[in-house]
Amino acid sequence: MTRSETPILAASVLETTVPETHADWRALAERLRTERGLETRAYVDDAFVEAIGGETFTTANPATGEPLAEVASCDAADAEAAVAVARRAFDGGEWSRRAPGERKAVLLRLAELMEAHRHELALLDSLDMGKPVSSAMGDMAGAIGCIRHHAESIDKLYGEIAPTGEDSLGLVMREPLGVVASIVPWNFPMMMTAWKIGPALAAGNSVILKPSEKSPLSALRLAQLTREAGLPRGVFQVLPGFGHTVGKALALSMEVDCLAFTGSTGVGKQLMQYAGQSNLKKVFLECGGKSPNLIFADCKDLDRVAEHAAAAIFHNQGEVCIAGSRLLVENSIREAFVDKVLAAAERMQPGDPLDPASFMGAIVDETQHARILEYIRRGVEEGATLRTGGRALDGEAQNGKGLFIAPTVFDGVTDRMAIGREEIFGPVLAVFGFDTEEEAVRLANDSDYGLAAGLWSQDIDRIMRVTRRLRSGQVFVNNWADMDQTVPFGGVKQSGNGRDKSHHSLEEYSDLKAVWMSLTPAP
Repeated sequence: MTRSETPILAASVLETTVPETHADWRALAERLRTERGLETRAYVDDAFVEAIGGETFTTANPATGEPLAEVASCDAADAEAAVAVARRAFDGGEWSRRAPGERKAVLLRLAELMEAHRHELALLDSLDMGKPVSSAMGDMAGAIGCIRHHAESIDKLYGEIAPTGEDSLGLVMREPLGVVASIVPWNFPMMMTAWKIGPALAAGNSVILKPSEKSPLSALRLAQLTREAGLPRGVFQVLPGFGHTVGKALALSMEVDCLAFTGSTGVGKQLMQYAGQSNLKKVFLECGGKSPNLIFADCKDLDRVAEHAAAAIFHNQGEVCIAGSRLLVENSIREAFVDKVLAAAERMQPGDPLDPASFMGAIVDETQHARILEYIRRGVEEGATLRTGGRALDGEAQNGKGLFIAPTVFDGVTDRMAIGREEIFGPVLAVFGFDTEEEAVRLANDSDYGLAAGLWSQDIDRIMRVTRRLRSGQVFVNNWADMDQTVPFGGVKQSGNGRDKSHHSLEEYSDLKAVWMSLTPAP
């Protein structure tokens, strides 16, 4: 099939009113479908194009089961073409050698455009992967804030002058890496995209984005906005498709200098192997999690803590890498506390994602839906006590359509059970009991993962002791995930090795160059 190319159209403002109610969001979805439609082609070299092989895949609305669009399915040939464009753009220097203050202005303009189109971008993520629009709007705030943060940071990072004698001058400079391939997951499509491309673009790299095949639509819409913001030709490209085709091709490319990935630990391990088989490209991984949330008896306001503990696992249908999926409760308060968590779970039932009142939405697809239900079956089989949920709500939450699972709580979980050790990526909470601080730390650290941990206590000595002993990339004390762009996000152990957010991510998307000058001494 001959590859067709269509120049990019100006990004029009779809939203004339701010959607607030369920009816408003449904009306906006209908306008999106009838007035402009969905962009489904890859974005390569400043144009929307069909995949070279002509293949497509279907992306569907998990809340209704209805197809949304046929999207270009890129493969190795598309990856090769995009990488060549990205390399040419980087070597040309229009972006990579542009002054930091000028890159800042372009990225701030992109953030402004994302702000102007935030409802549409949030709607696309809600339709594509089933999250409630209220949650998607929160993601948009984070995504916009991320782009702004890195834009504002890039002209405030200084190099170094080494301490030398008068006959030498030692400089340490930061330079962009080159071509960055960003592979992002489906659970937070726009926010994860911003976390990856924000620092990479700010640092002066050319970026190729591979969105998940389960949620590609907002990335393709973002491509229009990047061009309108003034990113030069070839600096940003989007290749929708599957991990085993286009994703693998990017990872094996000898011309890709960095691979930034958020997703499962299994895929992360494969990507590191591909880097070793090719050019030893840098690989930054943010992988899976089985995060412990430790509740000590001295914490204040058990009702509030229980609400947070429930939200930590049921937010975004539990499809969250840092979900507080292991709840460790001191036995002296365990029974009363679990009852409060059950009451909170009852208020967090799934509903139509386009209803702002819905706390949970739909599970992303049938494969993930079946996986979650299988873990629930195993939990019962292994002897855990099912306290609530444990069933599909497909016939109840959305007029008999869609993929929904009730908030599920298992008590009496042990560290030998699959539901207590393996990442489920769904609304399933495993409750453990402990008697001592030592036991709590042991249980918390008894995991292959180390992405996040929570700690609830009023004892500052205990807080400092336990925080230092938890093997985790981040620890939330008397909150769950109440962090912003000023601190890094990432894990240890099999949760990965990369860091998103903060100036630390900017450092990851640049190389250090040492320059040593010999100076002629004064006569």
